[in-house]
Amino acid sequence: MAVTDTVRRAVSGLREGHPGSLLGAVAAGWFLVLGMRFVVPAVLPTISEEFGLSNAAAGLAVTVLWLTYAAMQFPTGALIDRVGERTLLVAAAVLSGAGLLAYFVSTTYALFLLATAAFGLGTGLYGPTRGTVLSRTFDANEGTAFGAVMAAGSIGAAALPFVASVATARYGWRVALGGVAPLFLVVALALWLSVSDRPTATDGRRLREDLRAAVAGIRQRRLLLAVAGATVMLFVFQAATAFLTTYLVTVKTLDQSTAGAVLAALFVGGAVSQFVTGRLADRYGSPPVLTAVALVSAVPLALLPRLDGTVALAAGAAAIGIRMSAGPLSNAYVVDVLPDDVQGTGWGLLRSAFFAVGSLGSTLVGLLADAGLFDAAFYLMAGLTALAALAYLALPHRA
Repeated sequence: MAVTDTVRRAVSGLREGHPGSLLGAVAAGWFLVLGMRFVVPAVLPTISEEFGLSNAAAGLAVTVLWLTYAAMQFPTGALIDRVGERTLLVAAAVLSGAGLLAYFVSTTYALFLLATAAFGLGTGLYGPTRGTVLSRTFDANEGTAFGAVMAAGSIGAAALPFVASVATARYGWRVALGGVAPLFLVVALALWLSVSDRPTATDGRRLREDLRAAVAGIRQRRLLLAVAGATVMLFVFQAATAFLTTYLVTVKTLDQSTAGAVLAALFVGGAVSQFVTGRLADRYGSPPVLTAVALVSAVPLALLPRLDGTVALAAGAAAIGIRMSAGPLSNAYVVDVLPDDVQGTGWGLLRSAFFAVGSLGSTLVGLLADAGLFDAAFYLMAGLTALAALAYLALPHRA
């Protein structure tokens, strides 16, 4: 009876739509979505060995994951304004779980790419919807709310690849990926209970009208600068995380489990920094904090080829992870300045653009690695990050 009462009270609390319950459910979903997206790069050496892949082919798999994710951003943004956040968040959790199950039947590289694409499409529903529901619910403290959710994703990105590496050694990479599918169903239930639908567009409004209004809003200088900086930061982030484990195994001669632990350090650094920078942005504004984050995170990328030893490499990876705090700050900035009536459409359109460009980072690094330029790839990433800092430096404060 006590257990039943506890469950009943928990469900009742979720149904009441408390902001804390909503934040917890959205954060749990992002923990799984982001964490599982980085499981693929973490176990990429094992997958590459099984299928006999070159670095370029391995990088293409990560590009497919993020490119399909990008493809869903604009249509999802348009649907937010018509269907509402609850339906889309639940659908994202269910479809993501189904995509993971497809890995069980991925016996060839082609099937592996298809499963990866399916998972990318499912998770693509989550990103823009997460952004608008947080912005609308936590208007006064959006930097902190975004930071908390993104930090949950960073924790997932640190923990799940490590757990998957252990599971891969014991049971194989298919179990490591597909075995997480039931957790997505649990999150789907929590989201259904805690999030209320709040569509903003009128029933008679056409997508073309929304698109025209969204494009007009995107022409603002501050949005263009913010998106430019975010695109470059994301491009480098995708490239670095896709191949850090492979780089550590092939160039720094670490074993895969140790390399996985170093990758985890990157996401731990990201999680810690997101809590700090979110509060700093609420106090001082996003532009100066974004500039500092970009400058600081460029340094370890340039130093990584010169580092040796597990401790030094882990410290360098943790410092690289600081760049992850740029994500929630950029998200909060962009969503806040978009026109309210097309916020979902505009946010989805922008995310499609910068995720599509960012997805190419892993393929570029794969090509450089095959050409014997793995170290040079990290120097290039450091230089690009410095360019992002310049874009953020020119960014005006929100009105």
